[in-house]
Amino acid sequence: MARIVLNETSYHGQGAIKEIPNEIARGGFKKAFVCSDPDLIKFNVTQKVTSLLEEANIPYTLYSEIKPNPTIENVQTGVEAYKASGADCIIAVGGGSSMDTAKAIGIIINNPEFADVRSLEGVAPTKNKCVTTFAVPTTAGTAAEVTINYVITDVEKNRKFVCVDTHDIPAIAFVDPDMMASMPKSLAAATGMDALTHAIEGYITKGAWEMTDMFHIKAIEIIARSLRGAVAKDPKGMEDMALAQYIAGMGFSNVGLGIVHSMAHPLGAVYDTPHGVANAIILPTVMAYNAECTGEKYKHIAEAMGVDTTGMSVEEYRTAAVEAVRQLSIDVGIPADLKAIVKEEDIHFLAESAYADACRPGNPKDTSVEEIEALYRSLM
Repeated sequence: MARIVLNETSYHGQGAIKEIPNEIARGGFKKAFVCSDPDLIKFNVTQKVTSLLEEANIPYTLYSEIKPNPTIENVQTGVEAYKASGADCIIAVGGGSSMDTAKAIGIIINNPEFADVRSLEGVAPTKNKCVTTFAVPTTAGTAAEVTINYVITDVEKNRKFVCVDTHDIPAIAFVDPDMMASMPKSLAAATGMDALTHAIEGYITKGAWEMTDMFHIKAIEIIARSLRGAVAKDPKGMEDMALAQYIAGMGFSNVGLGIVHSMAHPLGAVYDTPHGVANAIILPTVMAYNAECTGEKYKHIAEAMGVDTTGMSVEEYRTAAVEAVRQLSIDVGIPADLKAIVKEEDIHFLAESAYADACRPGNPKDTSVEEIEALYRSLM
């Protein structure tokens, strides 16, 4: 048996955010709690949404105590702010950080027995759906607006933990490329490679099946042809990436990921490495490591990346898939290795954290702490 969980509704394309006031009215909501990070507020990105609320006379409270790798404290402060606000719905505006914070807040408000944020790690047995959440992504990468996952950083223990809960999915997503237009090139590259990692890991994960394969292979194809253009600020490339990252989210949210994510999470917790950058650096190396356990899937990945695999042996098309991903990463300016990030003395801790990560069991190849250590070292 397999299960698919998606948003009740999603709007796509330029001007999608204009539907937010209509959906708030349709749901009979009286006041919104807008979760957005400080930079988006500073650069007037969040204002594109709040001005629509003002025009429609919908009151709101703005919450912005959110870090790039959101912490337990960000969630706890947000829960208190929500209670004080008198709001009855949440609007999450941002990348994964804003949305992950909003998901945790929305879950705890309606499941107060999980007020200890750490108790949400893994598959938490919450009973109630989160506060009704409207999600507006501002990056083309995390797909947090359509996933049942969120990631919180435990600063005390120097680790990130993954929460998986069908109750946390936003009710409605507004995937509007205009909201992504102000991304700097480096962020467009990093979040785009995050989306590619979702698509590739979701395609080869142990839980993959035909319905999710359909999403993932299409996402790889769109990203391969669109990411370079999106980073160069081509409007068509940006619109395509907005769609591609969402399609990848429809898939991986339902079948899981692998050790690229497991290895990236500790880098975010220990060094504050942007999640997309960590994924992009690790992806080709782990693809090569996993290749023997992927059947013919790398042939389809290579073809989706634009490679003509006619006459190629299994070894050749596997190598071609890895190299096509590596070349895309180079072309959009991602660093080639972890030399500037990882300290040798941290490798054992990083590997232990990666092995304990919730994404690791989905990896197509069974692994060990020692093998993950070797993968980190190979990237130095």
